Amino acid sequence: MGLWRALSGAHAIKPLFINTPSATARFVTCAILSFLLISIDHANDHLASIRSALSVVVYPVQVLVNAPVEAAASVAGSMKSRQALLDENERLRQENLLLSSKSQRFLALERENARLRELLDSSVVFDQQVIAADVLAIETTPSSRQIVVDKGSNQGVYVGQPLLDAYGVIGQVAAVGPFSSTALLITDPRHALPVLINRNGLRAIAVGGDQSNELNLSFISTNADIKTGDLVVTSGLGRRFPAGYPVGRVKDVTLEPGDPFATVSVEPSARVGHTREVLLVGPRPPVLDDERVSSLAP
Repeated sequence: MGLWRALSGAHAIKPLFINTPSATARFVTCAILSFLLISIDHANDHLASIRSALSVVVYPVQVLVNAPVEAAASVAGSMKSRQALLDENERLRQENLLLSSKSQRFLALERENARLRELLDSSVVFDQQVIAADVLAIETTPSSRQIVVDKGSNQGVYVGQPLLDAYGVIGQVAAVGPFSSTALLITDPRHALPVLINRNGLRAIAVGGDQSNELNLSFISTNADIKTGDLVVTSGLGRRFPAGYPVGRVKDVTLEPGDPFATVSVEPSARVGHTREVLLVGPRPPVLDDERVSSLAP
């Protein structure tokens, strides 16, 4: 019996040395691999296909996270009183009549513009697409301000496509997956947008500011004709954003002694970071053959 206990105790003894690496070594190895993958992807964009595949995996999670918000909105809408619904219906009917009358006027102006272009032998192309999308996620940090929408390449979304809400320009598509897309907001410090002052046609570049709801106009000389309250719209330069869409209004103009350029801050017209529905607009992406794609590649 004593011998059996001794043998059992010998088998129960744990080894003194374990050949697996320590937790610190594993952490350092993972950190180094992460930095290497980030550097390689930033330089050559090799992981675009992997990100597109991961977006397919993440999409159901984003929809699931957004489901309680949609459910709460549905419950809140169903709890409205009958009188409130009647009042809202009447208000929407009047707005619809007003918009219909404006639309008829715009159609007349469009036809007149087309006739004038024909007289001037000028070509005109109205090949625009509009896609309505819901916002799945919003990220507003000092270094990155972007949103995720529930439309992707399967619905015709492409990189660089402009985004609008009911009040103005909100951003442009930066990455596209099959079922969802990531858009860079105009207030992101990495975003630049060609604009002009609607009052006098003064051109500038609107870039994201330090605040999450602010834009700055670059290269505005100190003697430029710009005032607080001026409307800022897209200029159409670069052929990325259509011309004439509202961007914001001038909030403040600061002149520093000795500085050749004025500091101009703009408050965006769009509800950046708060909107739930957006429109993706712009020309339809061209279909290019392999030779043309290779010649256009940088």
